[in-house]
Amino acid sequence: MAASSQTEESMMNYDSPACGGDAADTVIEDLPTDVLSLMLRRLDGASLAALGCASSSFHDLATDPDTWRGLCLALWPSVAGLLDNSCCRGTGDGFHRALFADAFPFPATTAAAPGTVAPALPSRLVSAVDLHHKGVCIMSRVVETDASSAWFLGSPFRVDALLQEGFSAASSITPAELTLSWLLLDPTSGRVVNASSRRPVSVDRSWLTGETVARFTVVLGGVALDAAVTCDDRFGHVREVSLCVEDGDGGGVSGRDGLAAIAAAMAAPRQGRGAEAEAQAARQYGEFVKGKSARKEWKARREGLVDLCCSGVGAAAFVGFLVMLTCR
Repeated sequence: MAASSQTEESMMNYDSPACGGDAADTVIEDLPTDVLSLMLRRLDGASLAALGCASSSFHDLATDPDTWRGLCLALWPSVAGLLDNSCCRGTGDGFHRALFADAFPFPATTAAAPGTVAPALPSRLVSAVDLHHKGVCIMSRVVETDASSAWFLGSPFRVDALLQEGFSAASSITPAELTLSWLLLDPTSGRVVNASSRRPVSVDRSWLTGETVARFTVVLGGVALDAAVTCDDRFGHVREVSLCVEDGDGGGVSGRDGLAAIAAAMAAPRQGRGAEAEAQAARQYGEFVKGKSARKEWKARREGLVDLCCSGVGAAAFVGFLVMLTCR
């Protein structure tokens, strides 16, 4: 937004009489094309897309592939590895613009309407993962996952972006100041979905091990895409970065069901952007956790009642047996 304000101020200064311009006759389109291109590269993605709808001349400038490539690489450094990925298709001039349109907004959180045809499950997933601390990128990588194997489909859904070796940051880590971007790409369709809340929705520390788990969870209907970073914040060591899918009861979702939720999110419309959407993601996660706790308490009460009934039936049977022996 600051870049947008600076751009607007530059435009106003150009039109002012003090700069030798005539406010009545001069319009922004009179600026040289290279100057306009430099100005547009200072805009954020949402502003750039909106400006492209203003006129045909702005549309040509706002769809410049180099501008969108620079914008995407600034947000997601790992995207550079997607173009080198042999399984990714559709990486032409419009790749980065389409990527931003899919990946920057959050996916719709509502479940699909009844009767909606379920989209085909991706046979391969490509994850572009970027972990930042205080605005500095400390991890960036692309991970390929074979999603067609019987082992993946039958096991709980899990994708690891960081293997057991881990890594250490240059200094200690404040988990609340971590930001995580986890983009899931279906190479066949070219669709992308944002699987992370960007900022932590919860930070939990184990006083026994000293490790902290920062969760970047996105709730989709009845399931949650749970991206988690496990680190030892005292020494700046990041041990694990993973993505799982959890159901409303807190149990793991199979690979097949997790893929179905991700495919539906890829095909669904997108919603809010920016800090407001991140706050909404945190609220939805809070509601998800509250509902999960309520269901867990209800199940515990139901199991307690069943145990009590079973104990009563057993006691009654034992007393009846004793009475029968006494009567004989």
